[in-house]
Order: sequence, then C-alpha cells, then structure tokens
Amino acid sequence: MTIERTLEPYKWVDKYLDELYHYTLTRVTDSGFAEDIVQETFLSAWRAKDTYKAEASEKSWLYAICKNKIIDHFRINSSNMIKPSSAEEDIYFDEADHWRDKATPKEWGVYDRHPIETKEFYTILELCIKKLKDIQQSVFVMKYMEEQEAESICKVLDITPSNYWVIIHRCKLHLRSCLEKNWINM
Repeated sequence: MTIERTLEPYKWVDKYLDELYHYTLTRVTDSGFAEDIVQETFLSAWRAKDTYKAEASEKSWLYAICKNKIIDHFRINSSNMIKPSSAEEDIYFDEADHWRDKATPKEWGVYDRHPIETKEFYTILELCIKKLKDIQQSVFVMKYMEEQEAESICKVLDITPSNYWVIIHRCKLHLRSCLEKNWINM
C-alpha cells in the first residue's frame, strides 16, 4: 500500500523555519549566513516542488536541501578561509613533539553527568566551535555534524588530504582546550 504524500509549501515557513534555522546556525555559526541559507532552502524547495517524489517526508526533503545549501556555503567560502599555520601547535607541543606540561590531556571525569549538565555541555561546545578558525569550523561541521567523508570535504574545501588531517587534529586540540577551560574546570 502506497501512502501518497503531498507538499504544503504555503505552510513550510510556519512549520520548519525555527528548526531549519537552529540546524543551520549550529553549523555555520553566523546568524546572517544561517538566515540566508534557510531562505535559499525554502526558495529552492519552492522551485523544485513539482519534482518532489514523496520518497521522503516533506521535512526530510527540506533538511536535505538545507544540508546541501550548507555544503554550498562552505564550498563558496573556502577560498576566503585562512589556512592554519603549524605555529598553532606550539602551545600544545614542544620542539620534540611531546606534550607541554600544561597542555597534557587530563582525565575529565564526566561520565555520569546529569541531563542538565549535558545540555550545558552542548551549549559550551557550540560556543567553542564558534571560536575555531573558519576552515576548522567548516571541516569539523562537515565531518562530525554532516558526516561527510574526508575525500568529499577535501574536494569541497579545495584542501589536500594531509591538510585535512592536520586541520582535524588542531580542531580537536582547540575544542578540548576550550571545553576544559569553559566546562570541565568551571
């Protein structure tokens, strides 16, 4: 038995605006870009409404369009992103590539946190992601939030695979440091 699904474009903004905006904002971290991407999502969906095949729900279809708009945003802005320098790791590693005493990873001891603290964690994580350099934010979001493959990320952002892994490594270092300062050691 086939369930027929029909689009209701006149209800999209009321039904999905807030959800799509929050989804987008956690990925691009700039409210202006997030607003533009959501607007482009609705516009693209409106233009493609006659090609909707009902293989997914209306909501899933809009999220898929939005996800592609976010990736387009990263692709377009990748040429303006500053690539990180190797000097960034000086705060973590010494000349022999050993951890500096103050930067050595420590046990966090946050295994059985209360749900309120978990919500607090994600709020702090979002703030820490916003502190990353643009290229680091893009790579982090594409890898861990959009679940893109490394090869695809390199192609979209026009970076080499070795540069990709360096960015991922530095991103993890900076996020760990930020979380330790703003959440773990509060």
